[in-house]
Amino acid sequence: MRILVIEDETTLNKNICGALLAENFAVERAFDGFVAERFLRKESFDCVVMDINLPKKNGYDLCKEFREHNTNTPVLMLTAFDELEDKIKGFDSGADDYLTKPFFMKELTMRVHSLLKRSQSKPEHKSDEKIIASDIVINTAQKKVRRQDLEIQLTPREYQILMKLCKNPGEIISKNDLIKEIWGTMVDTNTVEVYVNFLRNKIDKPFSKNSIKTKIGYGYYLSDE
Repeated sequence: MRILVIEDETTLNKNICGALLAENFAVERAFDGFVAERFLRKESFDCVVMDINLPKKNGYDLCKEFREHNTNTPVLMLTAFDELEDKIKGFDSGADDYLTKPFFMKELTMRVHSLLKRSQSKPEHKSDEKIIASDIVINTAQKKVRRQDLEIQLTPREYQILMKLCKNPGEIISKNDLIKEIWGTMVDTNTVEVYVNFLRNKIDKPFSKNSIKTKIGYGYYLSDE
């Protein structure tokens, strides 16, 4: 397994790499956004550990651009901030998990192992497989969503939430189920609420629909009304 570590603090970079090497990972390192960008475009990695506050190009922009050509490789973001808005911005740019400094190296390696396990267990879809729920059509190979024949641009997290709801129409999906399946770690339930609101603004509001419903105290479900 190859891990790319993108962290501008020399000592922290060294410590992270050391912890990952001790877990028998192969490790490459970068200290700024430009070097990291070249790595991500030219080479293949199984996981990326990425700081947000990088010189030359920050982690948000770097991750967002990476997701334009790679939606599968898990990204663990590192930051000194612990505000909900910062986490949402990180997830919105395509990160899979979020670790706030300072942290224990054991926690970091556990997060990496968890991300790798989930990415390896994702089922392969046939190139022409589609999920249809009412007038919502999801092309799982291309990760494209259409409603009333209009393509809707979703972030990776919004897409994953919609997939879960569309695969189980009418079934109530709890916030904890969404956190466990999509984030794989305990993020604040407010994060889920914010993302569902983002999704409603793209999937329902422009089409005068009310497909994504809330059952208070239980969770969310997709209605075919």
